[in-house]
Amino acid sequence: MSAKLSRRQFVSVMLTASGALVVGLRPALAGPPPKVPMDMLGEALTSLGAFVRIERNNRIVVGARGCEIGQGVMTSLPMLIAEELDADWNRVRVEQLPYGYEIGVDGPRNRYGEQGAGGSTSIPNGWKDLRQVGAVARWLLIEAAAQQWQLPRERITTEASHVIHPDGSRMPYAELVERAAAILPPAEAVPLKKPEEFRIIGKPAKTVDARAIVTGKAQYGIDAYVGGALVAAIVRCPHLDGSLASFDDAQARKVDGVVDVFAIEGPVPGSAFNTNLAAGVVVVAANTWAALKARSKLKIEWKPGPWAEESTARLAAAAEEALKGEGLSLRADGDMAKTRKAARRTLNAKYTVPFLAHATMEPPHALIKLEPDRALLVASLQDPDDASTTIADLTGLARENIEIRMTRAGGGFGRRLKNDYVAEAVMVAKKVGKPVKLMWSRDDDLRHDFYRPFGVHRLEANLDRKNQVIGFTHLCAATPVAYRNASLRERPANTSVLDADAFPAGLVANFDKRFFTLESGMPRGWWRAPSHTFQAFATESFIDEIAIETKQDAVALRLALLGEPREIDYRGHGGPKFDTGRLAEVLRRCADAIDWKRRRTDGRGVGIACHFTFGGYTAHAFEVSVDGSDLKIHRAVCVTDVGRVVNPLGVEAMMIGGTIDGISTALNLAITVKDGQVQQSSFADYPIGRMAQMPNDVEVIVVPSEREPAGAGEMGVPTVAPALANAIYAATTVRVRELPILPELRRKL
Repeated sequence: MSAKLSRRQFVSVMLTASGALVVGLRPALAGPPPKVPMDMLGEALTSLGAFVRIERNNRIVVGARGCEIGQGVMTSLPMLIAEELDADWNRVRVEQLPYGYEIGVDGPRNRYGEQGAGGSTSIPNGWKDLRQVGAVARWLLIEAAAQQWQLPRERITTEASHVIHPDGSRMPYAELVERAAAILPPAEAVPLKKPEEFRIIGKPAKTVDARAIVTGKAQYGIDAYVGGALVAAIVRCPHLDGSLASFDDAQARKVDGVVDVFAIEGPVPGSAFNTNLAAGVVVVAANTWAALKARSKLKIEWKPGPWAEESTARLAAAAEEALKGEGLSLRADGDMAKTRKAARRTLNAKYTVPFLAHATMEPPHALIKLEPDRALLVASLQDPDDASTTIADLTGLARENIEIRMTRAGGGFGRRLKNDYVAEAVMVAKKVGKPVKLMWSRDDDLRHDFYRPFGVHRLEANLDRKNQVIGFTHLCAATPVAYRNASLRERPANTSVLDADAFPAGLVANFDKRFFTLESGMPRGWWRAPSHTFQAFATESFIDEIAIETKQDAVALRLALLGEPREIDYRGHGGPKFDTGRLAEVLRRCADAIDWKRRRTDGRGVGIACHFTFGGYTAHAFEVSVDGSDLKIHRAVCVTDVGRVVNPLGVEAMMIGGTIDGISTALNLAITVKDGQVQQSSFADYPIGRMAQMPNDVEVIVVPSEREPAGAGEMGVPTVAPALANAIYAATTVRVRELPILPELRRKL
C-alpha cells in the first residue's frame, strides 16, 4: 500500500510487505515511487533504501545519506531526522544509504538529496530537508493516532517513539504504521520544531558505528569483495605527463596467480583530468600478494614529459620573478599609492607554503563489476555523483543502471573528491572482462595525488604615526588548483587558493590583494579547508609580526582591526556575510583560556591565531618550548563557533582531529619536486606527526550559538600553523616563514 502523491509533495510514504512504514525524501516535483532495496522491505539483504523505517517492534531505522570520511555525518545527519520524528535515539539503528541517482518524470535527480562530502556542507545542506523528513513522518503518525482516538491532532504529542494521549497513555509508533501509510502527506512543508523543543539536536551522541570500528567489524571500501573479482596493481609513470617507452613483463608473468599484464595510456598533456592521472603498466592477478609481487618484477622504461625540468627550487624562483609583475587584481580598496607615501613605517614579509599530499590512512582503491547493462561500484568516496558520471562516460552505461555502494572511508581530506582511481578500475575491468579490485600502495598514493598548491605570499603593512594599519597588501604567486579541472575552467585563477575577502579585507581602508599564476605540471586539488590552510599561515603570522614590530599586543591588534561587531560582505564559500563580532569572540575566549596576558618566564612562548572558514569561526593558541632542536607543545587550545551544534561530541572530535592534523602538517609535511618527479614515496620522507610531537590534550571550547549551523570538518585546521609559528617566535625569537616548521626552525636555530 502506498499513498499517491501530488506534484507539490516532496516525501514518499509506503507500507512494506513486512509491515514497516517507510518515509523518504522526494523532489518538489514528484514522480514514480523510488526503488526501495530489499533491506528497506525488511529482508535485510542489501543496503537501506529510504530515510526512515518504523518496524513492527517499534525499532526505527534511519538512513545516513552522506559520505562518511571520519567527519561524523553517519551520526549527525540521522540525528536531524530522529529529532523531528521524536524518536528514541537509544533505539535508533543507522544504515548507510547507497548513492541515489535515478530518472524521474522531470529528469535526473538524487532521491536522497546532496550526498557528497566537501566544503563542510553536509550539516548546512541537511539542516532543513532532513528535518522535514522526520517532521512529515511524525505528522503522519500523529494524524493516524488522531483518527484512531477520534481526537483533534493538536491534543496529541509525541515522545521517544510514542504518541501521547491527553490522558497520559502512550502508544508506540509501530501500532500506527499501517494507518499512517494510508494517509496522504500534507501538500505544504510541515512546521519544524523550535530549538527549545530539541531533545536530540545539541545533545552529545556517540558515533553510531563506534563499536564496529573498534572491533574491526566496520566495512571500509578497501574491505569490499565480490565473487570472482581479480586484483589489479599499477606501476604509474613517475614523470609529470610522462609516457611509457617499453616494458618487459617476462618475470612478472611467472608469478603464480598472475592473470594478465598490460599497459594503459595516460591523459593527453594539458587535457582535463577526467579519468586516470598517469600512464601505467597494470598487473592483474588472483590476489593482492601476487599482483604486488609481480608488479615489483616489471622492467619499465619511461619517457619524461614536458615538465622534465620542473623542481621546487625552480618554482620558488619563478614565484619571485612573478611577484614583480602586476598579477590578477582580486581586491583594490582605497588609494594604495597615496597610502604608501603617507605611511610613517612599512613592514614586509614573505611566506612560503609547499605542495601537500592527502595521505589518507586508507589509500585509494575501487571494486568494480561491469555487466553488459549495468555496473556495481564499491569504494570510499567523497563525490559519488562524479564517480557515477565517470563510469558512465567510460562504459556508455546509463547512470541509473550504475549502482554505487558507499562505505565508511579511512579519511578523505579532499583526495576522494577526485575519482581517478575509479576510472582506472573501470579501464582495467573493461580490459579483463571480470570484476576488478584495484589496490593502491602508499608509494602510489604519495607520488600520484592531486596536491594542495605550492605558493609564495608577500605581505606589506603601512602604518601611521600611531602604528595603526592604514594599508595592507597581499600578493601571492601560486600554482592554481583549477589546473586541468574542467569544472573550474571558467573560474578565476585564484579559485580555492587565495580568498579575495579573507581577513583583514574590508577592515583596512586601503587594501590590495593580487594573484600571480605559476606554471606547473603537478596535479592539484582540494586539501582540507583549501584556500584557508593555504593563506591563513601568511596573514596570521604577519599580523603577529606587525604587533611585535610596533610593540602592540597581538590579540589587541586583531581586535582593533575587527572593530565593532558587524557583518561585512564576503563573496567566498561560507558567505555572504562575515561577522567580525563572532571572530572577535572566539579570539577573546581563546586568549582567556590560554591565559594570554600572563608573562612566561620559564622559556615557554604562547602564540595565537584566528580565522573565518566556510561559515565557522575558529581560534587556536599554543604554549610551547624549544630545547635544542626539539619542540614541545605544552598546551593546545581551540575555540570554535560553528553556529548551532547538532552533536557536541562530533564537533569536539572534529576540532581535536583538525588540530592534530594541522600540527602534523605544519611541523613535518611537504611534497617536493625534482626533475619533474615527486620525491616523497613513504611515511619515511613524508612523516606524519608522531605521538611524541603532539600535545597531551587539545582543550576544545565550543561557543554556544543560535545561528544556522555550519559544518565542522575543516574549521579546526587553518589557524594551527600560524598559532604554532607565533608561539615558537615567542619562545625563541625565531620567525618561521616557510613550512614545514621543523626543518626551517632547525635551520635557523
